[in-house]
Amino acid sequence: MVKWQDYAPKTTSRVRENTEWSITYSFDTGDTSKPRVLMIGDSICNQYQGAVRERLEGKANVSYWASSKCVTDPDYFRELDFMLGAREYRAVSFNNGLHSLGTNRAEWDAAYAAAVGFIRAKLPETKLALTLSTPLKDPKLTAISASLNETVTRIAAERELPVIDLFAAMDPLDREEYWSDTFHFKAAGVAVMADAVAARFGELLGL
Repeated sequence: MVKWQDYAPKTTSRVRENTEWSITYSFDTGDTSKPRVLMIGDSICNQYQGAVRERLEGKANVSYWASSKCVTDPDYFRELDFMLGAREYRAVSFNNGLHSLGTNRAEWDAAYAAAVGFIRAKLPETKLALTLSTPLKDPKLTAISASLNETVTRIAAERELPVIDLFAAMDPLDREEYWSDTFHFKAAGVAVMADAVAARFGELLGL
């Protein structure tokens, strides 16, 4: 039996945000005629999940978990375990990063790798894609996001996992035209991300 406790960090220096949150939705739960996909991320995932559902309508059902929790948070793996066990998924996209910009890097690297390992152990028959964190309006924060993505791409290469490169998709775009604030996006930016995520799910599912 795969236990989340065997993967979660035993200690962490992570200081929780003043408000921590989690949002989970599973749509069309009575429909077993189509494959189900799970998106894991943060508020960026929460932004594009609706547009991804529109693009996959009639082809796949969608669940998602968006959370402020860093992979180093003591509760992260417990909640991840719940989501992974809640439904049967044919494909999962996994992101964690923008709420980790100030997290101890060695702790984050280790916890992120452990989370990928946990997902693979918990759902060995499910396709998994690692989603890169997006760039930001602030160049210094964008550099940190890019650095975190280096760990993600390394792990993806080591474990032969596909990547959803939202960083490359968004970084060339005009910050004033596509960003609504430092982190988030206007509708045009959401559409670009949703296209990338839905396309990757289509490949994973053979749609």
